[in-house]
Amino acid sequence: MAEIIPFPRTRNRRFILKHAGNIAGMSAAQGEKYLANTVLKVQRETMLRRGVGSPVVEQEMRALELAIRAALWRVVMEGGAA
Repeated sequence: MAEIIPFPRTRNRRFILKHAGNIAGMSAAQGEKYLANTVLKVQRETMLRRGVGSPVVEQEMRALELAIRAALWRVVMEGGAA
């Protein structure tokens, strides 16, 4: 049986760009901590609380992390424009 994620965070462009922009203004250590403890932890807890299975949650968290990191690179390489 397939588990459907109705609104994957990776599709929310505004969410991704907001966090990439926030991280771009931080040191590397602060950015890593923010991503792990503020963004991913909160999203993981929310999905688990809503009953999404752990393997799916981990897959979604990896996809979210990669989407934010890709957007961060675009922000850095384009000189601040997201």
